Amino acid sequence: MPSVLIVDDEPNIRRMVGALLGAEGYEVRDASDAATGLERAIELEPDLVLLDLMMPGPTDGTDLLEQLRARYPDLPVVMMSGRAGLADAVKATRLGAVNFLEKPLTPEGVLLALASALELRQARRERSALRADLGLAGELVGDSPAMRSVREMIGRVAPSDARVLISGESGTGKELVASAIHAQSPRKDKPFVRVNCAAIPRDLVESEMFGHERGAFTGATDRRIGRFELAHTGTLLLDEVGELSAEAQAKLLRAIEAKEIERVGGGKPIKVDVRVLAATNRDLAKEVREGRFREDLFFRLNVIPLSVPPLRERPADIPALTAHFVAILRRRSGQPAPRWTQDGVDALSRYRWPGNVRELANIVERLGILFAGKDIGAEEVASVLPAGEHVKSGPTALPDGERLDTALSDALDEYERLLITRALSSAEGVVAEAARRLQTDRPNLYRRMKRLGIAGNSD
Repeated sequence: MPSVLIVDDEPNIRRMVGALLGAEGYEVRDASDAATGLERAIELEPDLVLLDLMMPGPTDGTDLLEQLRARYPDLPVVMMSGRAGLADAVKATRLGAVNFLEKPLTPEGVLLALASALELRQARRERSALRADLGLAGELVGDSPAMRSVREMIGRVAPSDARVLISGESGTGKELVASAIHAQSPRKDKPFVRVNCAAIPRDLVESEMFGHERGAFTGATDRRIGRFELAHTGTLLLDEVGELSAEAQAKLLRAIEAKEIERVGGGKPIKVDVRVLAATNRDLAKEVREGRFREDLFFRLNVIPLSVPPLRERPADIPALTAHFVAILRRRSGQPAPRWTQDGVDALSRYRWPGNVRELANIVERLGILFAGKDIGAEEVASVLPAGEHVKSGPTALPDGERLDTALSDALDEYERLLITRALSSAEGVVAEAARRLQTDRPNLYRRMKRLGIAGNSD
């Protein structure tokens, strides 16, 4: 049974609207002023609030609306007033009210507004649950030095409106980082809109980004609002921005510089207030040098660079990530969770994870389904991991997780092997570049690679 809190200084309004909603099956509570309304909201946590705009006392409806939105971002608030003008209605909407009713109220208008508000609340709850299931709820899992550095950078850049270029390999969680930046920003209660630049057909990029008017081209039977308008006052994530064509890059640059867009087939510019985040798994600086990405757009997007480390560079996070994905699977499927042994987790930590966190999530889900309620050890992990050069042998290669029954020389060789293979991977196999990253000379690195049986590309 949905609960409604009515906050209005007029007793007749509280009585009549309360009787109407009670007859419709709502659980109704009321308050005669803003201060009491806030107390009742904290006490009852209603499903929605019906709030009068103008009330006597130091705190009016607008003030209470701001307090409710700050404390309960997903709580729908429907404003009502008999003396408010258009400016008041616009202000209330900007502060987060989902609807505005003019007095005298009508039963049909009240019921329709509250039904829409409840649908919105349900949609918000489902969205939150879905994002949690997908691992997109803003939680960055792991406490390795690399992840602590990412969190620190997010905390520093989120309060600003600066554009951030998030780079990293596929599957590292770039969208999750963007979501965390938005969630910690002053725009957190505003839209967070993502557009996958790689998935948009070349001839529809402008329509997708900026929208179009009815009849603008064949098939445009209705007006379409583009992603920039949808993200107005919020955050827009341009995922895989390096995939945009040269023409699309030019139009994107203009929209960012002018802070306005124009729908396809439209005749006037539309001002937009959007914070732009961009993500890519490409080396955009290299793309600029090779003429595939506009230098001016790169500089506009790369105000603050933020690199997300691949999973192989933070193996200490694998146990926490595994537990996180196990919990998600159990919540989603209802199956009994498997029992992970230390050998099983060690086996995950020895794999190089070319698909990064996304691949780990898939493997953990696969194991959770195949071995629900059973033990998962190294043998079970090996049965689902691809065979080949990506699996390392020996003890878990964690600096703080050495096996006490392993010879010191073997443990040192294993750690040296881990450092060298990481550097080679980051350098795309080029030994000279890997040597530079390891702060050693190339002949010395070659000797170490030969002793450890590590292959590399010729320079």
